[in-house]
Amino acid sequence: MPIWNPWHGCRKISPGCLNCYVYRRDESIGKDASIVTKTGDYTLPLKKNRQGGYKLQASDGVVYTCMTSDFFLDIADEWRGDCWDMIRLRSDLHFHIITKRIDRFAECIPDDWGDGWDNVTISSTCEDQERADHRLPILLELPIKHRRIISEPMLSEIDIEKYLASGLIEQVTCGGESGENARPCDFGWVKELRRQCVRSGVEFYFKQTGAKFIKDGRLYRIERRLQMPQAKKSGYSYIPNTGCADMIKYTLPDREALFASLARSKFRSRFRLSDSDRQYISDKGMERIRAHAADFVAKRLAPENPQNDGKQTPMRGHPVFTAQHATACCCRGCLEKWHHIPSGKKLTEAEQSYITDVLMDWIERQYR
Repeated sequence: MPIWNPWHGCRKISPGCLNCYVYRRDESIGKDASIVTKTGDYTLPLKKNRQGGYKLQASDGVVYTCMTSDFFLDIADEWRGDCWDMIRLRSDLHFHIITKRIDRFAECIPDDWGDGWDNVTISSTCEDQERADHRLPILLELPIKHRRIISEPMLSEIDIEKYLASGLIEQVTCGGESGENARPCDFGWVKELRRQCVRSGVEFYFKQTGAKFIKDGRLYRIERRLQMPQAKKSGYSYIPNTGCADMIKYTLPDREALFASLARSKFRSRFRLSDSDRQYISDKGMERIRAHAADFVAKRLAPENPQNDGKQTPMRGHPVFTAQHATACCCRGCLEKWHHIPSGKKLTEAEQSYITDVLMDWIERQYR
C-alpha cells in the first residue's frame, strides 16, 4: 500500500484527532499552533527510478494521500496546487484522500475539477453522530466521483442509513482507537453500522478493534499488533454478493433462555394471537401454518439482503406475522440481535428450519 505524505503536521480541530502529530506551544497567542512542513516525499508521484520509470506504479495499488496530516489543511493551501498537478499528471494512479475538513473541499479544488476526477477517492471521517450529520451532507453534495465514509476512531453508535440511501457511497470503514489514551469501541456499534451497510448494499470494512474493545459488555485490552488481525478474523467486513459473511462464527441461543428474554421485552411480550389468528389456525391446521412459516422465511428472510429489510413483515394479518414480531424473526437486523445469525449472508436450510421451529414453538404455546 503506497503512502504519499507531501507534508506533516496538523492544526487540531477536535479531541482525539489521529492526524495531529506535531505541535508546539505558541505563548504569544496563548493557544496551540501547528508546525506543518513539507516532506522529502513531496514530489513522490513524479520521482523516477534508475531505469527512468516512475517509482509509483498502478500495480502498487491505491496511493493513500496525506495520512500524517490533512490534505485540506488551510496552512497547506500554498502547496496543494502542486499536488493537484501531480495527481492530474499521474492519471494512471488512484489517489485516496481521507479528510476531517470536507467543508473546505469546494474552496480547495483545481479549476478543471468539474464533476470530479476518476482517479481520486475522497473519504470523509465521522467519529460520532454529530460529526456524521455535519460532514456527510456536505460530502454528498460535492462534485466527487468516488466517495467513502470512515468512522475511525468510532466513538459511538451512528446512524448513517439515510446517507447510504443516496447510492453515492462506495464503502464504509470503521475501527476502534489505538494508542495509550484510546477510548473504547463497542462491537455492538460495529455490528449496527454493518447492518446499515448490508441493507443499503454498500461495502463495509471493519479495519481494527482498537486498544479497548467492548464485546458483550466486557472490556478487552488488545495489543496494537493484534488489533487489525482480530478485526479480520471476526469476518465482519462485508462485500455484497460474495458470501463473505459465511465465515462469521456464531452460536444459536438456547430456546428457553430466548423465550425468557423475549418475555422481558416490553415490545416483544405485547404480541398475542388474535381471535382471527386462532380461527385461522383452527381452519388450516398446524401443518399448513408451518408450511406458511417456512415459505415466509424462505422468501422474506433467507436472501443475503432481503427486499425492504426491516419493513418486510406486516404487524398483523397472519398468525406467522405476529409470531415473527414476538420472536424477533421479523427482519435480519432483529434476527442478528436476538438469534446471533449474522446479516449479510444467505440463510442455510438449517438456519431456515431453526427460525421456522421458533415461530411454531411460539404459536403452539400461544394456541394452547
